[in-house]
Amino acid sequence: MSAPRRVLIPGGSAGIGLAAARLMLENGARVVIAGRSAERGARALDTLGAAGSGGHGGKDRASFIDCDAGDAASCMAMVEEAASRLGGIDALISTAGGNPRPRLLKDIPTDALMGHINRSLAPTILPARAVLPVMTEGGGGAIVCLASDAGKLATPGETAIGAAMAGIMMFCRAMAQEAKRQGIRVNCITPSIVEGTELHDDLMADRFAGKLFGKAKSMAHLGVVQAEEVAALAAFLAGPGGARITGQTVSITGGISTI
Repeated sequence: MSAPRRVLIPGGSAGIGLAAARLMLENGARVVIAGRSAERGARALDTLGAAGSGGHGGKDRASFIDCDAGDAASCMAMVEEAASRLGGIDALISTAGGNPRPRLLKDIPTDALMGHINRSLAPTILPARAVLPVMTEGGGGAIVCLASDAGKLATPGETAIGAAMAGIMMFCRAMAQEAKRQGIRVNCITPSIVEGTELHDDLMADRFAGKLFGKAKSMAHLGVVQAEEVAALAAFLAGPGGARITGQTVSITGGISTI
């Protein structure tokens, strides 16, 4: 199995997704990033311009698609356009799911609960479903979805988030069982707090979330995880080193948890 050469990254205009796009370009891939903001996408492409193997710029091998990954029709259009540009899709790194700020369940109105959950769940799993026929036609591929350890470890303030993350993890495990017959591997990465992302800064600025994750960071005795480290794990799982790995949920937390 060779390294993926045609990569689609929903959520690739910032944070972990952008770090993954940069790494894939450095490894010689062609990359399509997707997001809801064309302005942010343009800024991301500018930052990716210097990436590439052998010192060659990566901007000519990267492009952007405007897409709401939480909308099924938008996801299908994104995958169709990306496959057309790339001539197929070898790897999907699904990082578009947004983590809302942690809130105690009693503080989330009942009529807002499902929206709270779907904000994280749908934008991560819909691209994985949408890319399935393209990878099947191409004879295989690798899907890596981003969730978080909130789906493994019950934490006050993360009831809704944890439900979404557990949903992503089980989706990946079950999809892996079905898709292996088409040569498609599906894995999930679950960090805790990740520095070098806008989400980190937003959470740490919030009174409740900052206290919650400030305590978590104090438990990361191996060091707080950086966006580039999550990207490196995603690249491994999508590449030849992960050729026999599917249906797995891999934590990367710096020691915050060992579940």
